[in-house]
Amino acid sequence: MTTPRTGSPLALTVLALLQYRPLHPYGIQRLIRQWGKDKVVNVGQRTSLYRTIDRLTAAGLIGVRETERDQAYPERTVYEITDTGRAVAREWLLDMLAMPKQEFPEFPAALSHLLMLAPQEIRDAFDRRVGTLSEALATLEAEMSAESGHGLPRITMLEAEYLRAVMAAELQWLRSVTDDLRSGNLTWSAADLLAFAEIPE
Repeated sequence: MTTPRTGSPLALTVLALLQYRPLHPYGIQRLIRQWGKDKVVNVGQRTSLYRTIDRLTAAGLIGVRETERDQAYPERTVYEITDTGRAVAREWLLDMLAMPKQEFPEFPAALSHLLMLAPQEIRDAFDRRVGTLSEALATLEAEMSAESGHGLPRITMLEAEYLRAVMAAELQWLRSVTDDLRSGNLTWSAADLLAFAEIPE
């Protein structure tokens, strides 16, 4: 049995939820959504949750507590966290908090190939992104405002604060670049690009 040295956001979330009480996979998925963790953890595909549970079980980080049998529902396996799982979850959490990880998101990758597009195409794409991000930010701020009215301690909303800060910073940057494109402060020419186009053999 080999304990994984690094964990995924979903694996950490499963271990964190099981520290509260034993749960079956559907209960884990439901709690992730109820507690808003689906904003920071991808649970769109249930199969990824089951694969994560299988890996955690094989590593001895969680174990089967019992199998629930009810005529109204299919048979459900209830999992609980092990002592090793509690220790590993703390290690993963501290590591994720302290060590930035190069995650290769798609937006910076797309930015590195902007020369494939004309300036107007770039402006149009950025305008669409600004619209989408603005709506997402407004929704997030409304949710945060509603949650703060429930008297929840700030520690429970830090991930939402972080997402809001990241969205706001990206929006500011996008608007700045778009303004530079429109004003002509950001320009390039085919001749300039050809000077840098030599690809080493």
